[in-house]
Amino acid sequence: MKITALETIQLPQLANILWLRLHTDEGLIGLGETFRGADAVARYLHREVAPLLIGRDPLAIDAISKLLTETYIGFRSSGVEMRAASAVDIALWDIFGKAVNKPVHQLLGGLSRPRIRTYNTCAGYSYNASGGGRRAIVAGDAGATEGPYDDQLAFNRDAGALAESLLSEGITAMKIWPFDPYAVANGGNFIHRAEIDKALTPFRQIRDAVGDRMEVMVELHSMWDLPSALAIARALQPFRPFWAEDPIKMQDSDALAIYAERSGLPVCASETVATRGAFLELLRKGAADYVMLDISWCGGLSEAKKIATMAEAFQRPVAPHDCTGPVVFAASIHLALNLPNAIFQESVRAYYSSWYRELVTVMPRIEDGHIHPFEGAGLGLELSPYVFAHDDVIIEKTTKDAL
Repeated sequence: MKITALETIQLPQLANILWLRLHTDEGLIGLGETFRGADAVARYLHREVAPLLIGRDPLAIDAISKLLTETYIGFRSSGVEMRAASAVDIALWDIFGKAVNKPVHQLLGGLSRPRIRTYNTCAGYSYNASGGGRRAIVAGDAGATEGPYDDQLAFNRDAGALAESLLSEGITAMKIWPFDPYAVANGGNFIHRAEIDKALTPFRQIRDAVGDRMEVMVELHSMWDLPSALAIARALQPFRPFWAEDPIKMQDSDALAIYAERSGLPVCASETVATRGAFLELLRKGAADYVMLDISWCGGLSEAKKIATMAEAFQRPVAPHDCTGPVVFAASIHLALNLPNAIFQESVRAYYSSWYRELVTVMPRIEDGHIHPFEGAGLGLELSPYVFAHDDVIIEKTTKDAL
């Protein structure tokens, strides 16, 4: 079997998402996806990656992974090159599964559990839909809700009621980021005590409403310097957050180790980190209690599996990141169900209850706060006819004749 073409698909209204399809001479098509910088990744895939892939055996997954992540064209970052490599890798695993008629989780080593617990990232429907930054909301925002699961507005208005809503669906863990507006306002270099107190309001509301029935993660989005992050951590301690995620910029593992030692909070890191080498540095320095990886940014399923196995050797649990698109979500579910040390699979109910359903042919079964396995071959889903029939769809295909 040989790769015969590389195809990218984009929808302008979902400008952050890029889908990749790898075509083969046996008629199998592998589906991949990555997120952010979609235009740049698409250009890189067609101009730099397609000549390397066309004519190759798609089942030589490790060799292709090494080619795209460890040679001159691969870099120890989560930039364009790594995002392209990640999309390719996901598509290769999809082809592998289709070739042997098995789901990806089986090829990774089988199910370690029949279902995986999920936590809800409390984003809204359009949180990451545009090509710009994340949707910004501050406490007291009077904007109209876009639907019943506009959870970012909800945690800024009444986080206690939001926690009760999630518990009613069996979801017992949630992630919020009420400190972000002050990082934007202050440059991440200072936070006033009054601002800290205001940002603690959702945590008070959750504990008052549901007590310890809800685990609460705090997301800090790598927006703070060390002293500010430590000031926030000291104030958060009475609320017993499950973890503090990316409290400082992830380029300094020594500073993160200091935070881990002084903060009194478990540290989760990091969706922004790519490759085994970068995670090894965090683990050796004791800078992370929970390892979070994003398979669309870290190098794909191949690299994610290796990172997770390495984390297991350091006795660290893994929680795959996902606040992206439905294909990465599906691939992450396969991985989380396989990994012996996975404890959560992140999800956004505003996404999987609405616009994800327009884009793919199959959705995962999510019940009682848990995600169940896909049953089909490969990833178990395809892009829907809606995507290809959309008036604004952008499809570009590179074949051998075009090289």
